[in-house]
Amino acid sequence: VSSGVPAVSALLRCPPPVGLPSQGATPAGSEAAGEQAQEEEAEDRLKEHMDNLLDKSAKTRLAALQSLRLAFSSRTLSEFLLARRLTLTDSLEKCLKKGKGEEQALAGTVLTLLCLQMGSGPEGEEVFRSMKPLLVSILTDSMASPGARQSCATALGMCCYIAAADLEDLVSCLSCLESVFSPPSTSEGGSAPSQHGPLHCSALQSWSLLLTICPHTHIKSILDNGWLRLPPLLTSSSVALRILAGETIALVFELAQDMEEDLCHQDTSILCAQLKVLATESNKYRAKTDRRKQRSIFRDILHFIESGEYQDDTIRFGLECMYLDSWACQRTYQAFKEVLGSGICHHLQNNELLREIFGLGPPLVLDAATLKASKVSRLEKHLYNSAAFKARTKARSRVRDKRADVL
Repeated sequence: VSSGVPAVSALLRCPPPVGLPSQGATPAGSEAAGEQAQEEEAEDRLKEHMDNLLDKSAKTRLAALQSLRLAFSSRTLSEFLLARRLTLTDSLEKCLKKGKGEEQALAGTVLTLLCLQMGSGPEGEEVFRSMKPLLVSILTDSMASPGARQSCATALGMCCYIAAADLEDLVSCLSCLESVFSPPSTSEGGSAPSQHGPLHCSALQSWSLLLTICPHTHIKSILDNGWLRLPPLLTSSSVALRILAGETIALVFELAQDMEEDLCHQDTSILCAQLKVLATESNKYRAKTDRRKQRSIFRDILHFIESGEYQDDTIRFGLECMYLDSWACQRTYQAFKEVLGSGICHHLQNNELLREIFGLGPPLVLDAATLKASKVSRLEKHLYNSAAFKARTKARSRVRDKRADVL
């Protein structure tokens, strides 16, 4: 079964070895030798890209960062990177310090992926500790590129989630991210500015991700009054931020439920009324797709706050699947999906860190016969899609006929 991960780029793809296998070599042996040769050439390409991070040409550095981002998101390379992490970290630090907007943004993304490859052990913690001051500096610099600040917000949240060992690091990252999406003037429940961008979304997403690993003592202070900074964000002009704010509010209520804390507040009824408006909004000045997505998600949020029931979701990858049965689990999955893109399926199957986070156990070891038996032929896919299209067309036709009768 295809994992849904795109093929690795031409920069990492190698042609089969030239020439025929020698007489007496078994097909299995020649195939293994070919795979080893491809792997070695791919590693040479990676080394070349890492060397190019220090090139004088900005164009060369950008191309190297893009290639590394693709490689790290689509493959598991922890063993290869283990001995090179310090050199790579130093190179990424130079890109963040001396590069311009796009280069800084890409360097932040590659740094996040490097930490994800290193995992939660001492190596990952070392990467996070060494880069945290620079990430905070760029994130809080109002003169820095918005794209660079957004990438640093994601990197700070993800690296802290993966590798932070001290509560002090966790609390300081939460405070830094909070200052971005909720300035002091709005932290006590005042009105938030209506104009927001991707930076605020990334900061809020990282903040809510870190909430899922906060100890109960810190969660308690947020439940007491800290969560009241979130409702003003529901009036933002950005549909993405409105949805993120709503999901974070649901997450806070879920955490209160888990701690058996009563989150009833004089503003809770006002909040529910606000959520009902967002769940039924039909303002024409908002895009149709935005309205549909907003209504669907806010219906689930409102249902959870009123009843405490979460709508489960199923994620399938390869021959496996996992269930998202809470807002905390959903937030964690969305954060990793945001960073890995289509590579999320490969990493769910093979990355030990992700499998540990989501409780999937050790990676499955499947033999060639099992993989072959599980594959669906192109003809079977075509027949299935044709039947589904035909059934969908019939169902829609019946609905359209009824609408015509009403009109």
